[in-house]
Amino acid sequence: MCKDIILKAENISKQYRLGTVGTGTLSHDLNRWWHRIRGKEDPYLRIGEANDRTTKGESDYVWALQDINFEVQRGEVLGIIGKNGAGKSTLLKILSKVTAPTTGSIKSRGRIASLLEVGTGFNGELTGRENVYLNGAILGMTKKEITTKLDEIIAFSGCERYIDTPVKRYSSGMTVRLAFAVAAFLEPEILVIDEVLAVGDAEFQKKAIGKMQDISKGEGRTVLFVSHNMAAVKSLCTRGIVMENGKVVFEGGIEESVEYYLSDNSGKENSKIYENFEEVQGRIKSVKILSDLQFLKHSESIKIEILLYNEMHNINIGIALLNSDKTKIFTTVHKIEKNVQKIICEIPDNLVLKGLYSIDVAIFNDLSVIEYLNDICMFQIEDLENDYKIYNGKIGDLNIKCSWYENF
Repeated sequence: MCKDIILKAENISKQYRLGTVGTGTLSHDLNRWWHRIRGKEDPYLRIGEANDRTTKGESDYVWALQDINFEVQRGEVLGIIGKNGAGKSTLLKILSKVTAPTTGSIKSRGRIASLLEVGTGFNGELTGRENVYLNGAILGMTKKEITTKLDEIIAFSGCERYIDTPVKRYSSGMTVRLAFAVAAFLEPEILVIDEVLAVGDAEFQKKAIGKMQDISKGEGRTVLFVSHNMAAVKSLCTRGIVMENGKVVFEGGIEESVEYYLSDNSGKENSKIYENFEEVQGRIKSVKILSDLQFLKHSESIKIEILLYNEMHNINIGIALLNSDKTKIFTTVHKIEKNVQKIICEIPDNLVLKGLYSIDVAIFNDLSVIEYLNDICMFQIEDLENDYKIYNGKIGDLNIKCSWYENF
């Protein structure tokens, strides 16, 4: 490996047999053995199906991972994102050497500390203090090294009062606090974090993300981070890979990776038209982003056309713009006083910066919401041509024209 590459996955695949414990039947094991002593390939590696949890399939064998290849540089924070069942946790277990790959190999430099599940490696009968020493020993630390870090670990976890209480009496949040503190403060070269931080409260998540940033930027250590919290992923990670059905479908910068994942880009184009084919009294017929281009330019206005099945009056129509995190950027409301069946809303040019966006549309009166369409008409803004390009990373969502005064 290159001296800057600290972790390398080469052709990693993992196959499981469904509905059984172990590899399967005695006949399958004998068949494998017979092929192996003759120097031939495992016959069951050819019959597995892709890891698509939404379909039943015909084979008893499934590929949880297929041909995964990537490299991680020292000090890099890699975000691994994807839907449930995409293979993220399986990949982390292989990287952490909890389980072995069916094919392929992992090359790494230095100690790997893993936090894959709440209480991983903890003994419920032991106290929190004893579990710190136990986990430290598992990670290859000496008792003296653990003792040196013990006060910092306990203080960071926030479990001082219960540190001499058996862990089986801890809540899941307390357990993950202590487990993360052990993994982070015992200075591994590579820190592997699964979704477990979601168990902690907001205050602890903020502390944990700050600590991981210190580990990667300040100490030059490497972090692999899996989470469904895209805001946390974007604030922490420098690069990302998107997984789907056991395969890597996208690899690149973290902004691009998150946008790919949130746009569900599995071979689909941006769907800038919403259509409702069922006529309901006083409901929305269609919503359309008026542009012939797949990508909108930053320098042009965004026109949104709304068609109603029937003419309506004395109602309000609201449009909210959402960014790639599905956070509302702004909302605009228009009151319809006369009978209208078609309406266009125009967002000024140079207002929305480069990125992936969608909209919410609502029809409501003074008493209630008549209809609400959530997260529709996805579109991409490209061609950002102004002085912002000198900055690295994302600079926000809106380009607000402000007044500036010099020498007043």
